[in-house]
Amino acid sequence: MDWAWWLVLAGYGCGTFPGALLVGRYTGHDPTREGSNNPGASNVYRVAGRWPAAWVLLSDVGKGVIAAGLGLGFGDRLIGAACGAAAVVGHIAPLGRYRQGGKGVATFGGMLLVLAPVVGVILLGVWGLTLAATKRAGAASLAATAAAPAAVAIVGWPAPEVGVAIGVTVMVVARHHENIRRMWRRQEPALW
Repeated sequence: MDWAWWLVLAGYGCGTFPGALLVGRYTGHDPTREGSNNPGASNVYRVAGRWPAAWVLLSDVGKGVIAAGLGLGFGDRLIGAACGAAAVVGHIAPLGRYRQGGKGVATFGGMLLVLAPVVGVILLGVWGLTLAATKRAGAASLAATAAAPAAVAIVGWPAPEVGVAIGVTVMVVARHHENIRRMWRRQEPALW
């Protein structure tokens, strides 16, 4: 089982892929220095537009898909969850760009799309409905993320895998501390 640690390390490596920085460079923007300074699809949407944001979203979801798929393909769902969680950590805290990581929502979503497709689709729906109702990406991300552990428990994930989902949820919610503070003060900007 020592090989599983190599898969988890590979998952972390997937998470560090700088999709937003590459798209930003192509469009003449640096999302870590513009807007909210966050290299996520929402900020790229604000500073560079719809299509660059779509590419960033695809890149961030892809990190979770590849990492979780790698773990699932060479191990089982628990290893897939560990690899997906490592990708989220890599996205939030990439080596060499420690303070320039994203918030991990899309990467977590990609992980769930591989390991629990029905849950992934339902949480995407939660995200979309919350975004439509509030026009705030932070609120949508928090709603979908917070629902993830309960959703995977309902579909029958065993305790260790639910534990991984809880751990990832805590990381992602903690990474949204500024959004939570702004929402509390009613200062969170609308996406459109």
